[in-house]
Amino acid sequence: MLTKEQTDLLTQVSPGTPGGDLLRRYWQPVALSNELPDGGAPVPLKILGEELVLFRDESGQPGMLGLHCSHRGADLSYGRLEDGGLRCIYHGWLYDRTGRCLEQPGEPAGSTFHERIKHPAYPCHEVGGAIFAYLGPGEPPLFPAYEFLNVPDVQQHTNKAFHECSYLQSNEGNIDPVHLSYLHVFRPGVGQIGEIDALNSLTSRDVAPTIDVEETDFGIRIYAVRDASPDERYVRVTNFIYPNLSAFSAAIPDGYSVNWHVPIDDTTHWKFMFNFSRGNPVNRPIMEQMFFGDHMTPDHRFKRNRSNRYLQDREEMRANSYIGLGGNFVLHDTLATEGQGPIQDRGAEHTATSDKAIVMERVLLLKAIAGLKAGGDPPHVLRTPEANRLPHLGAMECVVPKSVDWKDFVHERVEEARRTSAPGVLAGA
Repeated sequence: MLTKEQTDLLTQVSPGTPGGDLLRRYWQPVALSNELPDGGAPVPLKILGEELVLFRDESGQPGMLGLHCSHRGADLSYGRLEDGGLRCIYHGWLYDRTGRCLEQPGEPAGSTFHERIKHPAYPCHEVGGAIFAYLGPGEPPLFPAYEFLNVPDVQQHTNKAFHECSYLQSNEGNIDPVHLSYLHVFRPGVGQIGEIDALNSLTSRDVAPTIDVEETDFGIRIYAVRDASPDERYVRVTNFIYPNLSAFSAAIPDGYSVNWHVPIDDTTHWKFMFNFSRGNPVNRPIMEQMFFGDHMTPDHRFKRNRSNRYLQDREEMRANSYIGLGGNFVLHDTLATEGQGPIQDRGAEHTATSDKAIVMERVLLLKAIAGLKAGGDPPHVLRTPEANRLPHLGAMECVVPKSVDWKDFVHERVEEARRTSAPGVLAGA
Protein backbone atom coordinates (compact mmCIF):
# COMPACT_ATOMS: atom_id res chain seq x y z
CA MET A 1 0.00 0.00 0.00
CA LEU A 2 1.27 3.46 -0.88
CA THR A 3 0.23 6.86 0.36
CA LYS A 4 -1.24 9.40 -2.03
CA GLU A 5 2.03 11.36 -1.84
CA GLN A 6 4.10 8.29 -2.75
CA THR A 7 1.79 7.42 -5.64
CA ASP A 8 2.14 10.96 -6.95
CA LEU A 9 5.93 10.70 -6.78
CA LEU A 10 5.86 7.52 -8.88
CA THR A 11 3.22 8.52 -11.44
CA GLN A 12 3.67 12.23 -12.11
CA VAL A 13 6.00 12.56 -15.09
CA SER A 14 5.90 16.14 -16.40
CA PRO A 15 8.98 18.40 -16.34
CA GLY A 16 9.90 19.41 -12.80
CA THR A 17 8.20 16.49 -11.05
CA PRO A 18 10.44 14.09 -9.06
CA GLY A 19 9.23 11.05 -11.01
CA GLY A 20 9.58 12.85 -14.32
CA ASP A 21 13.10 13.93 -13.39
CA LEU A 22 14.01 10.29 -12.67
CA LEU A 23 12.67 8.99 -15.98
CA ARG A 24 14.56 11.72 -17.85
CA ARG A 25 17.91 10.37 -16.62
CA TYR A 26 17.52 7.34 -18.89
CA TRP A 27 17.27 6.83 -22.63
CA GLN A 28 13.63 6.23 -23.62
CA PRO A 29 12.08 4.88 -26.85
CA VAL A 30 9.92 7.58 -28.43
CA ALA A 31 8.87 6.13 -31.81
CA LEU A 32 9.19 3.14 -34.09
CA SER A 33 11.72 3.54 -36.89
CA ASN A 34 9.06 2.83 -39.50
CA GLU A 35 7.03 5.80 -38.26
CA LEU A 36 9.76 8.08 -39.58
CA PRO A 37 10.77 6.92 -43.06
CA ASP A 38 13.45 8.77 -45.01
CA GLY A 39 11.87 11.86 -46.51
CA GLY A 40 8.73 11.39 -44.41
CA ALA A 41 6.88 14.21 -42.70
CA PRO A 42 7.94 15.29 -39.20
CA VAL A 43 5.98 13.51 -36.46
CA PRO A 44 4.40 15.44 -33.56
CA LEU A 45 4.47 13.50 -30.31
CA LYS A 46 4.11 13.94 -26.58
CA ILE A 47 6.56 12.25 -24.22
CA LEU A 48 6.80 12.78 -20.45
CA GLY A 49 4.32 15.64 -20.70
CA GLU A 50 6.37 17.54 -23.31
CA GLU A 51 5.12 18.45 -26.79
CA LEU A 52 7.82 17.48 -29.27
CA VAL A 53 8.50 16.92 -32.96
CA LEU A 54 10.56 14.07 -34.37
CA PHE A 55 12.14 14.37 -37.83
CA ARG A 56 14.88 13.01 -40.06
CA ASP A 57 17.24 15.51 -41.56
CA GLU A 58 18.53 15.21 -45.09
CA SER A 59 21.31 12.85 -43.96
CA GLY A 60 18.70 10.45 -42.55
CA GLN A 61 19.58 11.11 -38.90
CA PRO A 62 16.69 11.46 -36.42
CA GLY A 63 16.32 14.60 -34.33
CA MET A 64 13.80 15.63 -31.68
CA LEU A 65 12.92 19.25 -30.93
CA GLY A 66 10.39 21.16 -28.91
CA LEU A 67 7.20 21.30 -30.97
CA HIS A 68 6.72 25.06 -30.93
CA CYS A 69 9.07 27.40 -32.78
CA SER A 70 11.18 29.63 -30.53
CA HIS A 71 10.08 32.65 -32.57
CA ARG A 72 6.32 32.81 -32.06
CA GLY A 73 5.26 29.28 -31.26
CA ALA A 74 4.26 27.87 -34.64
CA ASP A 75 3.93 24.08 -34.87
CA LEU A 76 7.19 22.74 -36.31
CA SER A 77 5.65 19.40 -37.32
CA TYR A 78 4.35 21.22 -40.41
CA GLY A 79 7.86 22.41 -41.23
CA ARG A 80 10.04 21.87 -44.26
CA LEU A 81 12.93 19.38 -44.25
CA GLU A 82 15.70 21.25 -46.01
CA ASP A 83 19.09 22.92 -45.73
CA GLY A 84 20.37 20.66 -42.97
CA GLY A 85 17.41 20.80 -40.63
CA LEU A 86 13.75 21.61 -40.00
CA ARG A 87 12.46 24.96 -41.22
CA CYS A 88 9.42 26.62 -39.66
CA ILE A 89 6.78 27.41 -42.28
CA TYR A 90 5.69 30.62 -40.49
CA HIS A 91 8.80 32.80 -40.83
CA GLY A 92 11.45 30.41 -42.15
CA TRP A 93 13.54 29.93 -39.02
CA LEU A 94 15.74 26.86 -39.55
CA TYR A 95 16.82 24.47 -36.77
CA ASP A 96 19.27 21.59 -36.84
CA ARG A 97 19.08 18.41 -34.74
CA THR A 98 20.96 20.03 -31.84
CA GLY A 99 18.52 22.95 -31.57
CA ARG A 100 20.84 25.51 -33.17
CA CYS A 101 19.01 28.15 -35.15
CA LEU A 102 20.85 28.21 -38.46
CA GLU A 103 18.86 30.87 -40.27
CA GLN A 104 16.38 33.67 -39.64
CA PRO A 105 15.75 34.87 -43.20
CA GLY A 106 13.46 37.70 -42.12
CA GLU A 107 16.18 39.39 -40.06
CA PRO A 108 18.51 42.10 -41.48
CA ALA A 109 21.59 41.01 -43.38
CA GLY A 110 24.48 40.37 -41.02
CA SER A 111 22.24 39.79 -37.99
CA THR A 112 23.68 37.42 -35.40
CA PHE A 113 20.42 37.08 -33.47
CA HIS A 114 20.09 33.45 -34.63
CA GLU A 115 23.27 32.58 -32.71
CA ARG A 116 21.55 33.48 -29.43
CA ILE A 117 18.64 31.07 -29.96
CA LYS A 118 18.90 27.63 -28.38
CA HIS A 119 15.76 25.69 -29.19
CA PRO A 120 14.83 22.69 -26.98
CA ALA A 121 16.48 19.63 -28.53
CA TYR A 122 17.16 16.09 -27.36
CA PRO A 123 19.79 13.64 -28.64
CA CYS A 124 18.47 10.57 -30.45
CA HIS A 125 19.77 7.06 -31.02
CA GLU A 126 18.24 4.55 -33.44
CA VAL A 127 18.54 0.81 -32.90
CA GLY A 128 16.38 -2.30 -32.72
CA GLY A 129 13.56 -0.90 -34.83
CA ALA A 130 13.02 2.11 -32.57
CA ILE A 131 14.19 5.68 -32.06
CA PHE A 132 15.33 6.55 -28.55
CA ALA A 133 15.88 9.97 -26.99
CA TYR A 134 17.51 11.35 -23.87
CA LEU A 135 15.34 14.06 -22.33
CA GLY A 136 17.46 14.74 -19.27
CA PRO A 137 20.03 17.38 -18.36
CA GLY A 138 23.74 17.32 -19.01
CA GLU A 139 25.74 14.72 -20.88
CA PRO A 140 23.65 11.68 -21.83
CA PRO A 141 24.69 8.39 -20.26
CA LEU A 142 25.97 5.58 -22.45
CA PHE A 143 23.25 3.93 -24.46
CA PRO A 144 22.56 0.58 -22.74
CA ALA A 145 24.14 -2.41 -24.46
CA TYR A 146 20.94 -4.43 -24.20
CA GLU A 147 21.17 -7.76 -25.95
CA PHE A 148 17.63 -7.55 -27.29
CA LEU A 149 18.44 -4.41 -29.30
CA ASN A 150 21.61 -5.71 -30.90
CA VAL A 151 20.66 -8.64 -33.11
CA PRO A 152 20.10 -8.67 -36.89
CA ASP A 153 16.73 -7.32 -38.03
CA VAL A 154 15.38 -10.77 -38.92
CA GLN A 155 15.95 -11.88 -35.32
CA GLN A 156 13.82 -9.18 -33.73
CA HIS A 157 10.34 -7.72 -33.88
CA THR A 158 9.37 -4.34 -32.45
CA ASN A 159 5.97 -2.70 -32.10
CA LYS A 160 4.05 -0.44 -29.73
CA ALA A 161 0.55 0.00 -28.33
CA PHE A 162 -1.28 2.94 -26.77
CA HIS A 163 -2.51 2.50 -23.18
CA GLU A 164 -5.01 4.62 -21.27
CA CYS A 165 -3.40 4.37 -17.84
CA SER A 166 -0.25 5.26 -15.94
CA TYR A 167 2.92 3.65 -17.21
CA LEU A 168 3.62 2.32 -13.71
CA GLN A 169 0.69 -0.07 -13.41
CA SER A 170 1.37 -1.62 -16.82
CA ASN A 171 5.02 -2.21 -15.94
CA GLU A 172 3.96 -3.73 -12.63
CA GLY A 173 1.84 -6.20 -14.60
CA ASN A 174 5.03 -7.52 -16.21
CA ILE A 175 6.53 -8.47 -12.84
CA ASP A 176 3.42 -10.17 -11.45
CA PRO A 177 4.01 -13.93 -11.94
CA VAL A 178 0.68 -15.18 -10.58
CA HIS A 179 -1.50 -13.55 -13.23
CA LEU A 180 -0.09 -16.00 -15.80
CA SER A 181 -2.10 -18.74 -14.09
CA TYR A 182 -5.35 -16.88 -14.65
CA LEU A 183 -5.47 -13.96 -17.12
CA HIS A 184 -3.72 -15.75 -20.01
CA VAL A 185 -5.12 -19.28 -19.58
CA PHE A 186 -6.86 -20.84 -22.59
CA ARG A 187 -7.55 -24.26 -24.00
CA PRO A 188 -4.67 -25.76 -26.04
CA GLY A 189 -4.63 -24.47 -29.59
CA VAL A 190 -6.17 -21.07 -28.92
CA GLY A 191 -2.71 -19.52 -28.55
CA GLN A 192 -1.74 -20.68 -32.06
CA ILE A 193 1.93 -21.21 -31.16
CA GLY A 194 3.06 -24.50 -29.67
CA GLU A 195 5.51 -22.86 -27.27
CA ILE A 196 2.72 -20.66 -25.87
CA ASP A 197 0.54 -23.74 -25.35
CA ALA A 198 3.41 -25.35 -23.43
CA LEU A 199 3.89 -22.25 -21.27
CA ASN A 200 0.14 -22.12 -20.65
CA SER A 201 0.20 -25.73 -19.45
CA LEU A 202 3.04 -25.12 -16.99
CA THR A 203 1.57 -21.96 -15.48
CA SER A 204 -1.98 -23.28 -15.17
CA ARG A 205 -0.86 -26.53 -13.54
CA ASP A 206 0.46 -24.77 -10.43
CA VAL A 207 -1.40 -21.53 -9.68
CA ALA A 208 0.46 -20.67 -6.47
CA PRO A 209 4.15 -20.45 -7.39
CA THR A 210 6.95 -19.87 -4.93
CA ILE A 211 8.12 -16.30 -5.58
CA ASP A 212 11.49 -14.87 -4.65
CA VAL A 213 13.16 -11.57 -5.52
CA GLU A 214 16.69 -10.20 -5.37
CA GLU A 215 18.03 -6.72 -6.01
CA THR A 216 20.56 -6.37 -8.83
CA ASP A 217 22.55 -3.55 -10.39
CA PHE A 218 19.92 -3.21 -13.14
CA GLY A 219 16.85 -3.58 -10.91
CA ILE A 220 15.26 -6.82 -9.69
CA ARG A 221 15.59 -10.48 -10.63
CA ILE A 222 12.28 -12.25 -9.99
CA TYR A 223 11.84 -16.00 -9.58
CA ALA A 224 8.55 -17.86 -9.97
CA VAL A 225 8.87 -21.58 -9.20
CA ARG A 226 6.08 -24.03 -10.01
CA ASP A 227 5.71 -27.80 -9.84
CA ALA A 228 6.13 -29.25 -13.33
CA SER A 229 5.91 -32.95 -12.41
CA PRO A 230 6.44 -35.11 -9.32
CA ASP A 231 10.19 -34.85 -9.90
CA GLU A 232 10.65 -31.46 -11.60
CA ARG A 233 10.15 -27.75 -11.09
CA TYR A 234 9.43 -25.08 -13.68
CA VAL A 235 11.54 -21.97 -12.97
CA ARG A 236 10.73 -18.67 -14.67
CA VAL A 237 13.09 -15.70 -14.22
CA THR A 238 11.84 -12.20 -15.01
CA ASN A 239 13.67 -8.86 -14.71
CA PHE A 240 12.50 -5.42 -13.64
CA ILE A 241 14.92 -2.97 -15.25
CA TYR A 242 15.25 0.63 -14.06
CA PRO A 243 13.17 2.65 -14.42
CA ASN A 244 10.26 1.54 -16.65
CA LEU A 245 10.90 -1.72 -18.48
CA SER A 246 10.82 -5.45 -17.83
CA ALA A 247 12.17 -8.59 -19.50
CA PHE A 248 10.33 -11.91 -19.50
CA SER A 249 10.20 -15.23 -21.32
CA ALA A 250 7.52 -15.31 -24.00
CA ALA A 251 7.76 -18.52 -26.01
CA ILE A 252 10.60 -17.25 -28.22
CA PRO A 253 13.24 -19.96 -28.66
CA ASP A 254 16.62 -18.76 -27.36
CA GLY A 255 15.33 -15.27 -26.61
CA TYR A 256 12.86 -13.25 -24.60
CA SER A 257 10.60 -10.21 -24.72
CA VAL A 258 10.83 -6.72 -23.24
CA ASN A 259 8.00 -4.29 -22.50
CA TRP A 260 9.16 -0.68 -22.17
CA HIS A 261 6.46 1.65 -20.85
CA VAL A 262 7.01 5.28 -21.85
CA PRO A 263 4.67 7.91 -20.38
CA ILE A 264 2.88 10.27 -22.71
CA ASP A 265 1.58 12.05 -19.62
CA ASP A 266 0.46 10.97 -16.15
CA THR A 267 -2.49 8.87 -17.35
CA THR A 268 -1.49 7.54 -20.80
CA HIS A 269 1.58 5.81 -22.17
CA TRP A 270 3.11 3.85 -25.03
CA LYS A 271 4.10 0.25 -24.46
CA PHE A 272 7.06 -0.51 -26.73
CA MET A 273 7.42 -4.26 -27.22
CA PHE A 274 10.75 -5.80 -28.23
CA ASN A 275 10.95 -9.52 -29.07
CA PHE A 276 14.17 -11.18 -30.13
CA SER A 277 15.96 -14.48 -30.67
CA ARG A 278 19.72 -14.86 -30.32
CA GLY A 279 20.26 -17.23 -33.22
CA ASN A 280 17.10 -17.65 -35.27
CA PRO A 281 14.72 -15.49 -37.29
CA VAL A 282 11.58 -14.61 -35.34
CA ASN A 283 8.23 -15.40 -36.85
CA ARG A 284 7.10 -11.88 -37.61
CA PRO A 285 3.95 -12.83 -39.53
CA ILE A 286 2.68 -14.91 -36.62
CA MET A 287 3.47 -12.13 -34.12
CA GLU A 288 1.64 -9.60 -36.25
CA GLN A 289 -1.31 -11.93 -36.68
CA MET A 290 -1.58 -12.78 -32.99
CA PHE A 291 -0.94 -9.45 -31.32
CA PHE A 292 -1.15 -6.56 -33.79
CA GLY A 293 -2.28 -6.60 -37.44
CA ASP A 294 -6.06 -6.68 -37.54
CA HIS A 295 -6.22 -5.98 -33.80
CA MET A 296 -4.95 -2.40 -34.13
CA THR A 297 -5.70 0.83 -35.93
CA PRO A 298 -2.91 2.46 -37.98
CA ASP A 299 -2.11 4.76 -35.04
CA HIS A 300 -1.36 1.79 -32.76
CA ARG A 301 -4.63 1.82 -30.80
CA PHE A 302 -6.43 -1.43 -30.07
CA LYS A 303 -9.76 -1.82 -31.82
CA ARG A 304 -10.95 -3.61 -28.69
CA ASN A 305 -10.80 -0.98 -25.95
CA ARG A 306 -12.60 0.44 -22.95
CA SER A 307 -15.21 2.16 -25.09
CA ASN A 308 -16.51 -1.20 -26.39
CA ARG A 309 -15.58 -3.22 -23.27
CA TYR A 310 -12.84 -4.91 -25.32
CA LEU A 311 -15.59 -6.95 -27.06
CA GLN A 312 -15.22 -9.52 -24.32
CA ASP A 313 -16.91 -12.78 -25.34
CA ARG A 314 -18.67 -14.53 -22.45
CA GLU A 315 -19.30 -17.64 -24.51
CA GLU A 316 -15.57 -17.88 -25.20
CA MET A 317 -14.95 -17.56 -21.46
CA ARG A 318 -17.07 -20.65 -20.90
CA ALA A 319 -15.58 -22.65 -23.75
CA ASN A 320 -12.00 -21.60 -24.52
CA SER A 321 -10.32 -18.88 -22.46
CA TYR A 322 -10.27 -17.40 -18.99
CA ILE A 323 -10.63 -13.79 -20.16
CA GLY A 324 -12.72 -14.09 -23.32
CA LEU A 325 -10.35 -12.19 -25.63
CA GLY A 326 -8.76 -15.02 -27.58
CA GLY A 327 -5.00 -15.56 -27.56
CA ASN A 328 -3.85 -11.93 -27.69
CA PHE A 329 -1.77 -11.65 -24.50
CA VAL A 330 -1.04 -7.96 -25.13
CA LEU A 331 -4.76 -7.20 -25.16
CA HIS A 332 -5.27 -9.29 -22.01
CA ASP A 333 -2.74 -7.18 -20.14
CA THR A 334 -4.22 -3.98 -21.52
CA LEU A 335 -7.68 -4.81 -20.17
CA ALA A 336 -6.27 -5.72 -16.75
CA THR A 337 -4.11 -2.64 -16.31
CA GLU A 338 -6.45 -0.07 -17.85
CA GLY A 339 -9.23 -1.49 -15.70
CA GLN A 340 -7.41 -0.25 -12.60
CA GLY A 341 -8.23 3.30 -13.68
CA PRO A 342 -6.01 6.03 -15.13
CA ILE A 343 -3.91 5.96 -11.95
CA GLN A 344 -4.49 3.04 -9.62
CA ASP A 345 -5.55 3.93 -6.07
CA ARG A 346 -2.71 2.18 -4.27
CA GLY A 347 -4.05 3.31 -0.90
CA ALA A 348 -7.02 0.98 -1.39
CA GLU A 349 -5.12 -2.11 -2.52
CA HIS A 350 -4.09 -5.06 -0.34
CA THR A 351 -0.73 -6.36 -1.58
CA ALA A 352 -0.16 -10.05 -0.87
CA THR A 353 2.76 -12.45 -0.61
CA SER A 354 2.68 -12.89 -4.39
CA ASP A 355 3.34 -9.15 -4.86
CA LYS A 356 6.94 -9.25 -3.56
CA ALA A 357 8.40 -7.93 -6.80
CA ILE A 358 5.92 -5.09 -7.10
CA VAL A 359 6.53 -3.97 -3.52
CA MET A 360 10.31 -4.05 -4.04
CA GLU A 361 10.02 -2.18 -7.35
CA ARG A 362 8.12 0.66 -5.68
CA VAL A 363 10.59 0.84 -2.79
CA LEU A 364 13.54 0.99 -5.20
CA LEU A 365 11.93 3.66 -7.39
CA LEU A 366 11.09 5.83 -4.37
CA LYS A 367 14.65 5.36 -3.15
CA ALA A 368 16.00 6.34 -6.57
CA ILE A 369 13.85 9.49 -6.62
CA ALA A 370 15.15 10.46 -3.17
CA GLY A 371 18.73 9.74 -4.21
CA LEU A 372 18.40 11.85 -7.35
CA LYS A 373 17.12 14.75 -5.30
CA ALA A 374 20.18 14.44 -3.07
CA GLY A 375 22.48 14.54 -6.12
CA GLY A 376 24.22 11.98 -8.30
CA ASP A 377 23.08 9.44 -10.84
CA PRO A 378 20.24 6.99 -10.16
CA PRO A 379 20.89 3.23 -10.40
CA HIS A 380 21.52 1.74 -13.85
CA VAL A 381 22.50 5.06 -15.40
CA LEU A 382 25.52 3.81 -17.32
CA ARG A 383 28.62 5.99 -17.54
CA THR A 384 31.48 3.51 -18.10
CA PRO A 385 32.04 0.63 -20.54
CA GLU A 386 32.42 -1.74 -17.61
CA ALA A 387 29.04 -0.76 -16.17
CA ASN A 388 27.58 -1.23 -19.65
CA ARG A 389 28.50 -4.92 -19.74
CA LEU A 390 25.08 -6.55 -19.24
CA PRO A 391 25.36 -10.28 -20.04
CA HIS A 392 23.78 -11.09 -16.64
CA LEU A 393 20.59 -9.26 -17.57
CA GLY A 394 18.06 -11.52 -19.21
CA ALA A 395 14.92 -13.54 -18.74
CA MET A 396 14.91 -17.31 -18.79
CA GLU A 397 12.76 -20.33 -18.06
CA CYS A 398 13.76 -23.90 -17.44
CA VAL A 399 12.59 -27.17 -15.94
CA VAL A 400 15.01 -28.55 -13.32
CA PRO A 401 14.97 -31.70 -11.20
CA LYS A 402 13.69 -31.22 -7.67
CA SER A 403 17.01 -32.65 -6.50
CA VAL A 404 18.70 -29.47 -7.84
CA ASP A 405 18.64 -26.18 -5.92
CA TRP A 406 16.83 -23.97 -8.45
CA LYS A 407 18.35 -20.72 -7.24
CA ASP A 408 21.89 -22.13 -7.32
CA PHE A 409 21.15 -23.36 -10.85
CA VAL A 410 20.17 -19.85 -12.00
CA HIS A 411 23.03 -18.17 -10.15
CA GLU A 412 25.52 -20.48 -11.85
CA ARG A 413 24.08 -19.44 -15.20
CA VAL A 414 24.28 -15.76 -14.26
CA GLU A 415 27.88 -16.05 -13.13
CA GLU A 416 28.81 -17.94 -16.31
CA ALA A 417 27.25 -15.13 -18.35
CA ARG A 418 29.28 -12.54 -16.41
CA ARG A 419 32.47 -14.53 -16.78
CA THR A 420 32.15 -15.31 -20.49
CA SER A 421 30.15 -12.23 -21.61
CA ALA A 422 27.81 -14.73 -23.30
CA PRO A 423 24.26 -13.84 -22.29
CA GLY A 424 22.97 -16.86 -24.21
CA VAL A 425 23.79 -19.09 -21.25
CA LEU A 426 20.72 -17.60 -19.56
CA ALA A 427 18.51 -19.38 -22.08
CA GLY A 428 16.28 -22.07 -20.68
CA ALA A 429 17.40 -25.65 -20.32
